[in-house]
Amino acid sequence: MSVTAAQGFRAAGVTAGLKASGTPDVAVVVNDGPRRAAAAVFTANRVAAAPVLWSRQAVSDGRADAVVLNSGGANAATGAPGFQDAHATAEHAAEALGVSPGDVLVCSTGLIGERLDRERLFAGVAAAAGALSADGGEDAAVAIKTTDTVAKTAQARGEGFTVGGMAKGAGMLAPGMATMLCVITTDADMPAPVLQEALAEAVRTTFNRVDSDGCMSTNDTVILLASGAAGVAPDPEAFAATLHEVCADLSRQLVADAEGAAHDVAVRVHGAQTEDSAEAVARAVTRSNLFKAAIFGQDPNWGRVIAAVGTVPEEVAAFDPYALDVSFNGVQVCRASGVGEDRALVDLSAREVLVEVDLHAGDAEATVWTNDLTHDYVHENSAYST
Repeated sequence: MSVTAAQGFRAAGVTAGLKASGTPDVAVVVNDGPRRAAAAVFTANRVAAAPVLWSRQAVSDGRADAVVLNSGGANAATGAPGFQDAHATAEHAAEALGVSPGDVLVCSTGLIGERLDRERLFAGVAAAAGALSADGGEDAAVAIKTTDTVAKTAQARGEGFTVGGMAKGAGMLAPGMATMLCVITTDADMPAPVLQEALAEAVRTTFNRVDSDGCMSTNDTVILLASGAAGVAPDPEAFAATLHEVCADLSRQLVADAEGAAHDVAVRVHGAQTEDSAEAVARAVTRSNLFKAAIFGQDPNWGRVIAAVGTVPEEVAAFDPYALDVSFNGVQVCRASGVGEDRALVDLSAREVLVEVDLHAGDAEATVWTNDLTHDYVHENSAYST
């Protein structure tokens, strides 16, 4: 049931005609309370889209009554008129829902540099507001898809409360998220500051460790809404664990649907001095097109792995460059930065691939997920105008 798995939420997804495909393209999620606490994390891209600018401002007081999302247009790089469009969208939704415009968050996804069709968008918002249902989460998840091949939803139960969510994204996944929208809901009774802390940490270790192609979008948004409808105020750590479970589930779904990908690749770096250094090393590997192309060719080319590891400056990650171990799916093909087991023992035919790098420098570790570089990825992104 996606974002309506938790009590106190209604949602809808409708077709407004923003997408030439004629598929659903406008979604609305409403928090019916009694609590209307909210938290959000946004893209780190300095060229932030108008909906990001509006929603940052709107959620700053820790409250949100509703979220309006559209696919079929990013409303990014549209200047002052684009911000006015985002503001007007919030006002239009607020009027339909009987709430304050300042408590309506707005999210958009699609092509950069084009204004949204206000008439169609507003008609879609009105239609979605009229179709709101406690069973509407799945329709909302479909309406936010762009190049996604499947809708992405998740839910988890805590002790007396539920966390549910939906996300879209199939490429341009990188730190600070990217071309990704996500709305998560909970019926736990949690104040906004606790929500913000839990969300920031969950995003740090899930969505921000999904790195499909090293590109960062202008519209990334993850929103967390709490209704308090379950009447349960869980321990913050217990709540954070359940929230993390949902974020991890959704982030893995994003990787699995990456544009044209044939493999989902987990790069686990351990034996690091700090978690940050382990992440930096893992990200250096996942950003290597040579490495990603090798995975597509089912070639356990460990030389490309240690070459990428070696690009990380010593002040970022301290390790002995001649003591690196690398394994592909459990086969240690590189030992002490030299030849290990026969690479012919490695089977990379399955969808999921695990690459492990041991730095032998400490006890910290981190895992970053990516995908391989395929012919289909190049084709899809050469044909999709951005």
